[in-house]
Amino acid sequence: SFQDEVYGTITVENHTLEDHVLLKSDGLPTYNFANVIDDYLMKITHVIRGSEYLSSSPKYNLLYDAFGWQIPTYIHLPPVLKEAGKKLSKREGDASFEDFYNQGFLKAAIINYIALLGWNPGTEQEIFTLEELIKAFSVQRIQKAPAIFDLSKLKWINGQHIRNLSLEKFHSLALPYYEKTKNIDLTKLSNLLHTRTEIFAHFPEMIDFLNQLPDYDIELYTHKKMKTNPENSLIALQEIKPVLETLNSWDHDSIKTALFKLIEKLEIKTGKILWPLRTALSGKQFTPGGAFELAELLGKDESLKRIEIGIEKLG
Repeated sequence: SFQDEVYGTITVENHTLEDHVLLKSDGLPTYNFANVIDDYLMKITHVIRGSEYLSSSPKYNLLYDAFGWQIPTYIHLPPVLKEAGKKLSKREGDASFEDFYNQGFLKAAIINYIALLGWNPGTEQEIFTLEELIKAFSVQRIQKAPAIFDLSKLKWINGQHIRNLSLEKFHSLALPYYEKTKNIDLTKLSNLLHTRTEIFAHFPEMIDFLNQLPDYDIELYTHKKMKTNPENSLIALQEIKPVLETLNSWDHDSIKTALFKLIEKLEIKTGKILWPLRTALSGKQFTPGGAFELAELLGKDESLKRIEIGIEKLG
C-alpha cells in the first residue's frame, strides 16, 4: 500500500506485479530502475505526474524499500481530455502553451485556465492573478475525474484578463496587430476594442474593414429585430448623408446628437437609422463598435464616401 495525495490509499496485490527488470540485455538500466535512482540522487521529495503512472508506483516503491530510501510524496493528476476518453496530444496537433501565447492569449490567462483544469478553489471565483492562485491553491482540492479542455472557456477567461488590463497596457499589446491599419487614430481604436476583445489574434478580421470597405451583399441591411431591409435602408442613408455633411465638428457626441435629432424628426425606431449606417460604414455583420464609433474612427470624408457607396448599392 502507498498514499497518494489525490487518490488516497492505493493497495495492490503483490502477485499482480510482473517481475521488475532492472537491466537490459546490453547492460544499460531500464527507465523504471534509473528513474528511481535519479530521483533519489536529486533529492526529489514530491513526484507530480499523470494518473496513468499510478499503476507503476508499486514497482518504484519496492525499489525505494530495497535501497532503504524514503518514498517521495506522490501527487497523481487527472488527465486533460479534448473530448470524452481522448487525451490532448501534440502529435495530433493539439495546441501547447506556446501556441496559445503566439496566438495572442495572455500568459496570465493561460495559467489561470490551466490551474482550473482538474482543480477548483471551492468558491465561485474563476479569474485569478498568479499571486491569487498561489494563495488559493491546495493539493487537497485536485479532482480525481479527468478534465475537459474547453477552448471557449479559455477565450472567455482571456477576455476577462484583457478587460482587467489598463488601457495603456492594452494599447501597447495591441499595437503589433495594427500594422496594416492606416489613417486611423489607434488610441481611439484601442479604446473601442479594449472591452470587446477575447484574443488579439482576432484583430485582423475584426478591423480589416477600416482599411478597405469589403464588397458586401445588400442583404446585410436586412435585420429582423431592427426591422430594416434594403428598401428602407436606402431611404435611411439618403436622410443620413445630408445631416452628416453639414457637421462642422466630427466626433462621437456630435454625430450622435445629429442622428438622434434626425430619428426624432422622422419619428422612427433608432435601429432603422443606426443599422443601415453601421452596415454602410463597415460592410460587415459584426463590428467592434456601433455606428457612432465607426463614423468617428473613419473620419468625415471616408464615412460620407461609404454612405454614398451604400446608396449606390441599394439604388
